[in-house]
Amino acid sequence: MKTLNMLKQSWMEITIAFMRRTKVHGLKFVFSRDKTLPQRVLWLLAFFVCMGLLFTWSWNRILYLMSYPAVTKIKMVWAHNMSFPAVTFCNHNLFRVSSLTKADLYHSGYWMDLMHQNHTVMEKSLALLMDNHKYSLLNLLDFNGYTPSPHYHVNTTEMIGRLGHQLEDMLLECRFRGGNCTHQNFTTIYTRYGKCYTFNSGLDGNPMLTTLKGGTGNGLEIMLDIQQDEYLPVWGETDETSYEAGIKVQIHSQDEPPFIDQLGFGVAPGFQTFVSCQQQLLQYLPPPWGDCKSTPIDSEFFSTYSITACRIDCETRYLVENCNCRMVHMPGTATVCTPEQYKDCADPALDFLVEKDNDYCVCETPCSMTRYGKELSMVKIPSKASAKYLAKKFNKTEQYIGENLLVLDIFFEALNYEKIEQKKAYEIAGLLGDIGGQMGLFIGASVLTILEIFDYLYEVFKDKVLGYFMRKKRPQRCPSDNLVI
Repeated sequence: MKTLNMLKQSWMEITIAFMRRTKVHGLKFVFSRDKTLPQRVLWLLAFFVCMGLLFTWSWNRILYLMSYPAVTKIKMVWAHNMSFPAVTFCNHNLFRVSSLTKADLYHSGYWMDLMHQNHTVMEKSLALLMDNHKYSLLNLLDFNGYTPSPHYHVNTTEMIGRLGHQLEDMLLECRFRGGNCTHQNFTTIYTRYGKCYTFNSGLDGNPMLTTLKGGTGNGLEIMLDIQQDEYLPVWGETDETSYEAGIKVQIHSQDEPPFIDQLGFGVAPGFQTFVSCQQQLLQYLPPPWGDCKSTPIDSEFFSTYSITACRIDCETRYLVENCNCRMVHMPGTATVCTPEQYKDCADPALDFLVEKDNDYCVCETPCSMTRYGKELSMVKIPSKASAKYLAKKFNKTEQYIGENLLVLDIFFEALNYEKIEQKKAYEIAGLLGDIGGQMGLFIGASVLTILEIFDYLYEVFKDKVLGYFMRKKRPQRCPSDNLVI
């Protein structure tokens, strides 16, 4: 009988009973017998206003979540030791005058803008060489009766490697963390500046070097002779012409190749340049929160993605497609461009790609990268007190020392690094917390209130569905049951 009485309750009665016992603020007063009709109407209006505010704010929070906001956090991390970066430098001069041969000038003079394509020397070049008293170079340019060997094959890589400045001649002194180092601690690498050298590259079996302290004397200090006497005379404007004297330097991580013509800084002779570095670790978020590249690099030349690797890979493909060759510093197995191809195709094509074409090489920022902030300062070298000593030490004149020597000192400012991290500004947990807080503010509801609503829905379901099947199973009375005997 008890079960039958419960089944007789209508869903309206269940709803009113729920409204009167619920913990949702204001709702029970709408159905309270103790309240007058105006009071109930006011409570109903207040309840709907609060529900409207709740849904408006909740929708605002959902839209904010769907906008995928991000924040950037910066913190300083101290370390007991730090890996020293790779340091790449190149001499501004591509070819040494004293190493040039008649065959080199015959086959690459057109590239140097010294000769016409038919191997005849330009008159302006001869005039400049006469004015500068470069008689040895003039003798090499005398091709009367000269016949190139039929077996001679122009090897641009070999020529740049042989004619470039040799580290054994340039490096006068080298110290790292107070200990001596030599040219064997450097790795030869080719860039658009020609033959360059990298310290602490991590290649060729050399271990990665670390430093235990910050400040001068705890990093790399090198003294270089830039050999200005070996610089090619400037007799015209070409892509290889350099008006500067000194070296180009790039400080980078071992995971990315140098891109020194775009990212390097200059160091001048006659100065000691101090470079105070701070390592920065950058971490970005992939889409939809950010726009960094999280997928592996699609390249046959590089295994680790970086902006410089992407640029070099793209430039290599562009030159192979347009010139059917690659430059010496570019990776791959394609044929290296000859001096004529450098002059007519490779240099103009690469200049166009770098300066004007913004659509072909689009390189995204990697999600994780390391860079080095730099602060440069310099002092004059040599001083008047040391000029004679250095001239005697290196068997040079004082003028030569002032025009050719430079000292480069690279060190960490302190044994710490800056971590710049992009993080999600709003997630599901924040959304639930905001909606829960607004539910408590506007209608006094909580998670337990939601359970009450589920309990109410269960009661309605039991009344409508289960009650229907139970009433259907009850035996129906026959007409004969009403007869009186």
